[in-house]
Amino acid sequence: MARILITSGPTRQYLDPVRYLTNASSGRMGAALAQAALDLGHDVTIVSGPVNIAYAAAAEVIDVVSTEEMLEASRAVFPRCQGLIGVAAPCDYRPIRVAPGKIVKTGEPLDVHLIETPDIVATLGAEKTGQWLVGFALETDDHRLRALAKMQKKCCDLMVVNGTEAMHALDTDVEIIDRRGELIEHAAGTKIEVSHRILAVIQARLMPAQKK
Repeated sequence: MARILITSGPTRQYLDPVRYLTNASSGRMGAALAQAALDLGHDVTIVSGPVNIAYAAAAEVIDVVSTEEMLEASRAVFPRCQGLIGVAAPCDYRPIRVAPGKIVKTGEPLDVHLIETPDIVATLGAEKTGQWLVGFALETDDHRLRALAKMQKKCCDLMVVNGTEAMHALDTDVEIIDRRGELIEHAAGTKIEVSHRILAVIQARLMPAQKK
C-alpha cells in the first residue's frame, strides 16, 4: 500500500487583517478522494486550506491558510509519500503589500497590485524522485487543451478535468486524461463515487509502474 499526499480546499491571501482573496473550493472532493484512498488501504496525508467539512479520522490532516503555507507543508511531507493528488484550489495571486491595519473605505477606487503565488503541484513535480502526480484542472473553456498544457507544465502523470459546476456541489463530472491527451476515463456521480473511479485508475496506471 502507498502513502498518498492530497492537497485540498482553498487558500487565502490576505489584503489586510480581515479581508482576503480566495476561491469557492469546498474541500469536498479532497475529502472524498481521501476516503476512497483509505478504503483501499492506503495511508493518507491531507494538506488542507480553510474548509467547513470534516475529513476522515484515519487521515493525517495538516491545516494551512495561505498558498505559501500549503507549499511549505506539502514539500515537507512529499518525500515520504509515493504519490500526490493535487485537488486543492490554491489562490493564484496575492497582493504585493498586505496592509497592517484594516483598509478604510474612502469612497474612492482602490488599486490592488497582485503577483502570482507559487505553483504547488509544479514545484513538487520538479522535485519528485520517483513519485507519481495527479493534478486537477478546473476550466471554463477549452477544458482538455488547457488541462494538457497544465499537465506538461506541472510534470503530472494524469490530469482530472472538471468544470466550475463542481464547486460546492455534491456531484461531479470529470474526465481523466494521460500525458498524450488521450481520454482514459469519464466518470460522473457523487464525489465519493467518482473518487473511487479515480483511485482505480491511479492504481491500475501508476502504482504498478512504481513497483518496477
